[in-house]
Amino acid sequence: MTSAQSLSDDDRRTVAAWAADCAEHVLSVFEAVAPGDPVPREAIARTRAYARGELSAAEEIRRRFVAGRAAAVQDRAAAAAARSAAQAAAVAHMGAHALGAAAYAAKAAALAAPEDPTARDAEVRWQLDRMTDDVRLALSRLPALGADTAGPLGSGLLASGDLGDVIRTIQAELRMRRPAAG
Repeated sequence: MTSAQSLSDDDRRTVAAWAADCAEHVLSVFEAVAPGDPVPREAIARTRAYARGELSAAEEIRRRFVAGRAAAVQDRAAAAAARSAAQAAAVAHMGAHALGAAAYAAKAAALAAPEDPTARDAEVRWQLDRMTDDVRLALSRLPALGADTAGPLGSGLLASGDLGDVIRTIQAELRMRRPAAG
């Protein structure tokens, strides 16, 4: 049985582009610490290619763990930015990873600006402002955080702490402003 967190291939392609935007928005945080490591940038490029239909889900599923290697940097903000790229790349496997890309991007933004208590919320607002109606509709098909254990929105890392808070904020916004199905 397929998890509700998977989404259809069309929906995954739709949310992949948005997840890539989220990851790319904080990519400079990673590249400032590891300028010679191309892995997150390459993961974002592959995510965009998948969104455009140039790569298959099967191709990306085989490569989905490659982007996670870059998260081994010592800087916490840079690691969060790399994890955002890895989550974006994993959207080809399961659509719920788009929310993981957004959550890790918001975490990276907050960690990169510890003197700014609004950095995380500003990043989430930026993400929400870039959602198209199609992205909103696709993401609104996902179960609420913690409601379905068969995927990244279950009881793991994305469900707790700052990551969980970001996803709950995004899902609350989606419930408030859900577009009509087209």
